[in-house]
Amino acid sequence: MKKLATMVVAAALTAFLAPQAHAAGSTFPSPTGQKPVGATIKVSAGTYDGGMQRFYGTGSLGTGGQGEDQGPIFQLADGATLKNVVLGAPAADGVHCLGTCTLTNVWWEDVGEDAATFKGTSSAQTMTINGGGARKASDKVFQHNGPGTMTIRNFQVDDFGKLYRSCGNCKTQYKRHVVLENITAFSPGKALVGINTNYGDTARFSRITVVGDSSRKISICDKYQGVTSGEPKKIGSGADGTNCLYQSSDITYR
Repeated sequence: MKKLATMVVAAALTAFLAPQAHAAGSTFPSPTGQKPVGATIKVSAGTYDGGMQRFYGTGSLGTGGQGEDQGPIFQLADGATLKNVVLGAPAADGVHCLGTCTLTNVWWEDVGEDAATFKGTSSAQTMTINGGGARKASDKVFQHNGPGTMTIRNFQVDDFGKLYRSCGNCKTQYKRHVVLENITAFSPGKALVGINTNYGDTARFSRITVVGDSSRKISICDKYQGVTSGEPKKIGSGADGTNCLYQSSDITYR
């Protein structure tokens, strides 16, 4: 019995230390430690390296709600970089980018309102997400409110509403662009991208893999008529050579 108990404890410890796998198939890294965040961490310049710690909200950042007016865990100034971070639950409104920014190897274990929001002010600004992953996003993962281009590459998403959404009803609207490269999307999910074609948005896709969606319910690219008040109207979906830019060879199902 003693030997059996030892084996059980060893097995439990191994499971705890192993990378975290979601039932749908995504694999997340094990954090190196825990860091509660009671007030937004503002990165004014350079690079913030989180050392793969798990950051989670407390106090006003710890409600776990879906309110649009929540503060973020991280706020990145124009030109800043965030890397090697795991955002746990509650994650408040994730990450806000105020201009050009880069997110490298950032993981969201349980997306709150949004994982990250691009609040750029110039069409020349870019938000680049390279590596990492997100899961349990009941609505959006990446929200694009300002102008400019968002690039999401080498990323995995699991159990999500939309991976990317160009703001459908911001008071000021812009032409926005998104580029998706080497993305693995695990079912369940609703859509990879939602864009506003009436404002000239574009979405480009390459090396997209969709896992566990044999009935192909996950839309690749949804098209909307964006508005400045009220609710946007969905007007279509699928490749069209103008706004939703991809070929069937760009999408792999397994």
